[in-house]
Amino acid sequence: MSDKTHEHHGRRLATVKELAATPGYNVFSESAIRHQIFNSEPRIASNGEVLAGNGLAEFGAILRVNRKVLIDLDRYDTWLDAHRVGAE
Repeated sequence: MSDKTHEHHGRRLATVKELAATPGYNVFSESAIRHQIFNSEPRIASNGEVLAGNGLAEFGAILRVNRKVLIDLDRYDTWLDAHRVGAE
């Protein structure tokens, strides 16, 4: 396990900053990961239209503890696999 991730009850967890610096995940910048988190759930646009989320929250990859946001790396990997081009 990388020194930039944490394990809690068998779950590999990382903050946004740690995830962006972890080998294998560093293809995403901090801002790109924050964008994924912001768009993880459906939301209402200013014109009242419901915008679909990207599904990251549905996979249970985002853990919020007070103001701290943690990413479950195993569930994040599953979400990434589901969003590959050509994935069924």
